[in-house]
Amino acid sequence: MKTVRLTMAQAVVKYLIAQRTVIDGDDVPLFGGVFAIFGHGNVTCLGEALETVTDRLPTWRGQNEQSMALAGIAYAKTTKRRQIMVATSSIGPGALNMVTAAGVAHANRLPILLLAGDTFANRVPDPVLQQVEHFDNPTTTVNDAFKPVSRYWDRITRPEQIISSLPQAIRTMLDPADCGPAVLALSQDVQGEAFDYPEIFFETKIWRIPRPRPDVEELVAASEALRKAEKPLIVAGGGVHYSGAHDELAAFAERHRVPVVETIAGRAVMAHDHPRNAGPLGVIGSASANALAAEADVVLAIGTRLQDFTTGSWTVFQREDVKIIALNAARFDATKHRSLPVVGDAQVGLAELSAGLAGWQAPKSWIDNATKEYAAWNAIVDQHSGPTNAALPSYAHVVGAINRACDPTDLALTAAGGLPGELCKNWRAKTVGTFDCEFGFSCMGYEIAGGWGAKIADPDREVIVFCGDGSYLMMNSDVYSSVLTGHKLILVVCDNGGFAVINRLQNFKGSVSFNNLIKDCRIENEVAVDFVAHAKAMGAEGEKVTSIGELEAAFQRAKAADRTYVIAINTHPHEWTPGDAWWDVAVPEMSKRKDVRDAHAEHNKGRANQRIGV
Repeated sequence: MKTVRLTMAQAVVKYLIAQRTVIDGDDVPLFGGVFAIFGHGNVTCLGEALETVTDRLPTWRGQNEQSMALAGIAYAKTTKRRQIMVATSSIGPGALNMVTAAGVAHANRLPILLLAGDTFANRVPDPVLQQVEHFDNPTTTVNDAFKPVSRYWDRITRPEQIISSLPQAIRTMLDPADCGPAVLALSQDVQGEAFDYPEIFFETKIWRIPRPRPDVEELVAASEALRKAEKPLIVAGGGVHYSGAHDELAAFAERHRVPVVETIAGRAVMAHDHPRNAGPLGVIGSASANALAAEADVVLAIGTRLQDFTTGSWTVFQREDVKIIALNAARFDATKHRSLPVVGDAQVGLAELSAGLAGWQAPKSWIDNATKEYAAWNAIVDQHSGPTNAALPSYAHVVGAINRACDPTDLALTAAGGLPGELCKNWRAKTVGTFDCEFGFSCMGYEIAGGWGAKIADPDREVIVFCGDGSYLMMNSDVYSSVLTGHKLILVVCDNGGFAVINRLQNFKGSVSFNNLIKDCRIENEVAVDFVAHAKAMGAEGEKVTSIGELEAAFQRAKAADRTYVIAINTHPHEWTPGDAWWDVAVPEMSKRKDVRDAHAEHNKGRANQRIGV
């Protein structure tokens, strides 16, 4: 057997370059690049290996390990899990900074390869700088913290171990059922050790994401349930995006006359004005979708993990006899809440399920009702997000103004705080695949980093990042990254004076405002942040606006700019778009405050509508 002698780090890089995939018929690299912050745990070995191949595996310098990994997650989301980014850190705090990002990828079923530097396998220099010692277990390092938030985890303590580990990591990241982050803890001394690797290990490999077909009997059971339905409803999740099942979804809904509602991850699986679209579902969803869910007798849930914000903590489906059919590549998600499972790919599953339903349509009265509910909801959206001369506009006004002015292919991106709800409700997707709200983990800080990663993945379209003042202050350094690398973003910063949406929840459950809005915190001086000046200090352009009219004009200037452009606007901290479903969140059973006791009693009424395991 022919061999080539390489260090372990050099072999890892050479192997990654040899991995390919096919997208729309084109042979492209599976790994789009590496986000890296170097330290003593990865600079001398992995850094040396990466420096020699930047023309084939580009390395992007991050500003924060968490944010660069978040950018890698957004890259994978933008490529619909067809391509993967790598993020590498040194040991200790650098590695731990990536744990939050791993949680985001794990919760959202998104692939990213994390190469975390580790301590010495030989333990001779222990304890090394940044090493956390465990007195009872010397094998434990900070990288063990990745285990609860990774789909695949391995510690490489011998150079030959990557021969078996790397293919398994990739297969996990590309498996529709098990997709998520893969973590390799690379012992820093082993990174530099040489080994005679088989040349065949580095042969070009083309990976194809499998499309598992559902079991025939599961399809028959699902077809029988749908044929009996009088008020069927499709709940479309992120799996529709990842499967590329948009056309099949639209064809199924049209052919069988079934309304479609979207989860947060499933937003923009249909254009807003598609005749079968009935709006977003759940806690930050639409009144139309929630009204239909309350009446539905059969629910076809496609590619969704049925998170509590989708199900209203399992209160949106209110009929006792409602039957849930779960079409999902993951068995775990397909069998939740005694669903009829259809385990398989969304694209082929929809096509085969539709064939089994030949000649069947839902009653016309049901789709007419959906159309009426959606029209009423759109009137609410018009009311809350339409043009305004308000001195202090709401989030909805900001969203509506940008939505009206954006191009059909522009990507709207957000994450935590109040903007997910206001975007989910008020953003009218002009084309499919133009919406990214990271709300599986609701990670503050994803916004700007995610925008950078999405722009790297698709540099030909505009990425519009909606960010609250709280998220901006938590993680903003990738404004600088985007300027350095030439990946222009349009960043709309909505300043409502703190964590306003959590303040809303706090008040709604009977408590006084405390430690959320800046004015309600323990402070000596209430100082307004100049977000535009801050962004300009990092090389961006931008301006502060005070009205929706000024925002609309500023957005056009941002469109014409050649670099990241930040628009800051003060927004109302207490105005929100209605349409919410009930959400289960802990309320004190005992309190000195009557408002809290009343809120607890009212909350218990909502609990009475929950489906518990059935």
